[in-house]
Amino acid sequence: MDLFTFGARVRSDSTSSSASQGSMSKMLLRQRLNQLMTCIEDMSSDDEASEEVCRSLDEAFQLCGRFVPTDTFRLHMVTWNVATAEPPEDVTSLLQLDVQPPADLYVIGLQEVNATPVRFISDLLVEDAWSHVFMDTLAPRGFVKVTSIRMQGLLLLIFAKQIHLPYIRKIQTTYTRTGIFGYWGNKGGVSVRFSFYGHMVCFLNCHLAAHMNYALQRVDELEHILEQQDFDVADTPQIRDHKLVFCFGDLNFRIADHGLHFIRSSINSGRVNLLWTKDQLTMMKSKEAFLQEFEEGPLNFKPTYKFDRNGDTYDTSGKKRKPAWTDRILWRIKPKTPPSEEDDEKESAVTDDGLDEFPLQVNQDKYTSDMSYGVSDHKPVIATFSLELRKCFDTPLVYISPVGVWSADQDALLTYTVQEDFMSSTWDWIGLYKAGFKSASDYETFVWVREEDLPEINENIQLTVDKDEIPLLGGEYVLGYYSTNMQSLIGLSANFQILESKRAVMEGLVPENMNGVDK
Repeated sequence: MDLFTFGARVRSDSTSSSASQGSMSKMLLRQRLNQLMTCIEDMSSDDEASEEVCRSLDEAFQLCGRFVPTDTFRLHMVTWNVATAEPPEDVTSLLQLDVQPPADLYVIGLQEVNATPVRFISDLLVEDAWSHVFMDTLAPRGFVKVTSIRMQGLLLLIFAKQIHLPYIRKIQTTYTRTGIFGYWGNKGGVSVRFSFYGHMVCFLNCHLAAHMNYALQRVDELEHILEQQDFDVADTPQIRDHKLVFCFGDLNFRIADHGLHFIRSSINSGRVNLLWTKDQLTMMKSKEAFLQEFEEGPLNFKPTYKFDRNGDTYDTSGKKRKPAWTDRILWRIKPKTPPSEEDDEKESAVTDDGLDEFPLQVNQDKYTSDMSYGVSDHKPVIATFSLELRKCFDTPLVYISPVGVWSADQDALLTYTVQEDFMSSTWDWIGLYKAGFKSASDYETFVWVREEDLPEINENIQLTVDKDEIPLLGGEYVLGYYSTNMQSLIGLSANFQILESKRAVMEGLVPENMNGVDK
């Protein structure tokens, strides 16, 4: 097995950050059942043995009752310092689109996206080239851009399978500058937080201070970002309040003490493990309590910086910078804290035996780099995770459906029903999307929700879509309810067909005779 492509499977969960804690209940169950079997084998007619059997059975059944149904979602993450380069034409390898089982979420963090004044302003008006290449690649596979945030060269993109969109809620973004005493955004962090099936998740993409001697400054910057960023969400106002946090990016930590020759010979001989103890991030974790809360998979891949462009040769310029694992992906499960007296009085999601009613477990399946991309002096780093969780809810807030036949020859009808109470607004709207749409703003047309008054729960509301707004050529489409307060699509219809309009022939958009058949 190739050392540089193999990544150990790492696991953590919402009750402990230890990889072994996730199977603790199963181990206890086995122990109780073994005790039970021993009691049965030694069982006599005395009451003491019978009581022991009953006690062991009770404990075993209690442990069985702790197991709750969970679903597994697969997360694919990429961090890449692109060094102002234009995107490659093909990012299939980077996204590992043909790997089974497929991903449910894609999180892509880029650093040093071209941010010259002219380019940055143009990117504000239209999507940047990197966003375009990822959207163009993922949309045909059924992925929709959930949100993004850009701070100069820092870019964070979130994609999800269309089926998950109604369960991704309370989306918020923020950023922190750390360049030039906090006034310049060439360094810092951008983050996205949201609720995923009720579990609070936050993604933080960072670009920290460069150069070997600034390890302490990097730690200070990261701690400042974690403490400074806040969100307008009552139960998760700061990053570390979230149940699951991913911190990644060009963290810029270097390999200390070792000389250039030793580092390169260790890499060339496939013994990168000789460099682990002098990795600055690893060294800092032993000193900084907040870093110890974060986990990382083993660095079983070559250092990802610094390379000659368009190749896989480490820096041959006059500077000859030492290779380093500057590009990293860390994660943190919120530590379990004992409840306060106030918490005891409130309704809690923790059961009587102290177990989380809605557990979340994280398994890292892969942690590696992709050496095939050479547009930058960094190589991209990839991590894949399995998120095992019990859904806090599985019903969309809004149910939407087209009514009858849709074509541009007549006005069309749709109905929507609010199934649960939420902060609805008369600024909410329902969009008509072509199958394979790229983002919530990629609609063909839209209609405002009812303006007179806010809907009642389970009230069936009908809206009309003007025929002039319906695509003439028809095709496969979907309706989506967009919440301005939640900044997300909180309801989607099933895919449906819009029929080709007679007007399409009249306006010459399709031939009257196609394949010998009159239209």
